[in-house]
Amino acid sequence: MEVGQKVKVVRLRDRLSSGSTSNKLGKVGTIKDFKITDGMGVGCVVKFDDNSATWFFEDELKLVQ
Repeated sequence: MEVGQKVKVVRLRDRLSSGSTSNKLGKVGTIKDFKITDGMGVGCVVKFDDNSATWFFEDELKLVQ
């Protein structure tokens, strides 16, 4: 995955405490940056059409053609 690519949120891990994050399931956004997670890998910062942004693990996202 690279900055500028369109992705769709296809699953969520354990971070369901934030209602705004769970609302992103099934939504398409653009990768804007990467984030080092808690030692378990790299996350992608995704910006959506409503100008909100949040990060996801790569396995929670699918590239959109």
